Amino acid sequence: MKTSTILHTNERERDDTNVTNDDVFWSYQGDEIKDTDIPTYLEAKLFCTTFGKFIWVMLQPFFYAFRPLVTYPKKPTTLEFVNTVIQLIFDAIVVYFFGGRVLGYLIFGSVMAMGLHPVAGHFVSEHYMFKKGYETYSYYGPLNWITFNVGYHNEHHDFPYVPGSRLPDVKKIAPEFYDNLPQHNSWTAVLYDFVMDPDVGPYARMKRKAKGLES
Repeated sequence: MKTSTILHTNERERDDTNVTNDDVFWSYQGDEIKDTDIPTYLEAKLFCTTFGKFIWVMLQPFFYAFRPLVTYPKKPTTLEFVNTVIQLIFDAIVVYFFGGRVLGYLIFGSVMAMGLHPVAGHFVSEHYMFKKGYETYSYYGPLNWITFNVGYHNEHHDFPYVPGSRLPDVKKIAPEFYDNLPQHNSWTAVLYDFVMDPDVGPYARMKRKAKGLES
């Protein structure tokens, strides 16, 4: 059980009550309002240096969790309140039986796992433009074995209802659509390049006018 509920907000903000089967939420990729995965203008300006990007990667769990509350806030649902209560009860049980240091360890571990950690490289690898003109990238390295094939990201966007266990089959069936696309082979290298390459950073994202707004 997770020790925090706030990380759920980013995933819920990607949903929308007006989305139908014919207009899945992938259509909001790059939307300046509804795509809460895009860093804010302030993030792009403050964390544009090598040191700044290093700090941004370390703090990424907090940006990922709290950014939607600023850029596209929604009223909390009843289930989210219930979930928060359950999580707080669980945290209280951990503190009561094992002490605050154990709870701190769990929270710190969760933050590290989404920050400066090889597996957390998938957050950066998916949509940051390491090559101009391409806004979605797949990763085909061995860490897919422990992350439910989350690296098969182009395949995932093309067929969002295909389960992760079958995404390698999508690439195998239609290699002509994926083999020639830019791809990543190391999430660790992704994090290194993100920090060290001056052409890549929080600002290296495709951004589009929100639907319904004038271009």
